[in-house]
Amino acid sequence: MPTTAPIPLAPAGVAQKMRYGGLIALMMMSFLLVTAEFLPNGVLTEMAAGLGVSAGQAGQTVTVTALVGLVAALTVGLVFPRLDRRSLLVWMAIAAAVSNVIVAVAPNLVIVLAARFFLGAAISAFWTMSISVAARIAGPERLGRAVMFASAGASLATVAGVPLGVFLSGILDWRVVFALAGAASGLVAIALRALLPSVPAAPSSSLAIVGDTIRRPGVALALVGHVLVVLGHFLAYTYIRLALERVQAGPDGAPVDAATIVLLLALFGAGGLIGNIVIGMVVDRSFALFAVLAPVLMAGAVFATLLLSTSVVVVAVVAFVWGFFFASWLIVVNTWVGHRMPDRLEAGGSLVVVGFQLAIMVAAALGGLLVDTVGVELVYPIAGTTLLLGAAVFGASNRAR
Repeated sequence: MPTTAPIPLAPAGVAQKMRYGGLIALMMMSFLLVTAEFLPNGVLTEMAAGLGVSAGQAGQTVTVTALVGLVAALTVGLVFPRLDRRSLLVWMAIAAAVSNVIVAVAPNLVIVLAARFFLGAAISAFWTMSISVAARIAGPERLGRAVMFASAGASLATVAGVPLGVFLSGILDWRVVFALAGAASGLVAIALRALLPSVPAAPSSSLAIVGDTIRRPGVALALVGHVLVVLGHFLAYTYIRLALERVQAGPDGAPVDAATIVLLLALFGAGGLIGNIVIGMVVDRSFALFAVLAPVLMAGAVFATLLLSTSVVVVAVVAFVWGFFFASWLIVVNTWVGHRMPDRLEAGGSLVVVGFQLAIMVAAALGGLLVDTVGVELVYPIAGTTLLLGAAVFGASNRAR
């Protein structure tokens, strides 16, 4: 039977040496991509004023990035069917650099939106190909540990990258901030070329391969569970500020102040960073367990955020736990791809990214409607229930092999 494996599998009993330089380069790329993706959120007011548009119009720079990412996830393998995946990542880092530089000098919103197309494509290409590249670096038996590095870069961006962008925008012009992000992405492109090994493209990349992958036992069911988990998370997390504003600062029932909310969000990010490291070290042996345990505990955190809002300390612990398990979800689902379909890493990676982007877009649209009509008090139970349903569906997929 022909294989589409983009990596050679190591012989049994032969341990492949970890190339930590390449893994750190992947981590830096994910850090910069996620930072650039959400950088407009931190400089929204200054950006809108500089371009002469409303804040809502400037916010569409993030929407465009997600939309392009949804399309690119399925098509990047078709557009570049034979290009070495190391070269592809190098070119995507260059595309991100070009995108940020164009934004830095763009005279109007139209050019900014066009430039963000490059960033959206780079983000999806990176996450789609990161499984194949990680497996090449670390070997299939340590795929989860290798994916941990790429995922840790994204978590680090939520903890430090985006806040750093906000800080820099306070002392520098917002255009300079984007220019710095562009320069850093260019340096990462050089590091990727120097530190990553050659990663041949899958011999066959097509929509037919993707369709055949979905038809494998348990795959479609697992992808539904994946979408439900991400959807449940973002239904709640998108409006976490509204939920945290209900938290009481003391027995007098007064709400917490803005500084406490920032601290609670920082605990969520810190939990994510630590969760990446802890779960990444053990996920290769227990990904099936975490595929069910993580969304169940995330659901518990979502319910607790709403129901236990009378205690700041409890909500702080809940925020940490929530971040710990959600940030590790990408590691879990990518490790599942690596172990369940080692001959279809690119197809599986593209499906994971499509599931993420689809869930985020649905959550943004549905969540906004629900918050405006029924309030955050009902959105959170819906989100928690969706997470539990995702855990059940993913668990069922593990039995359909």
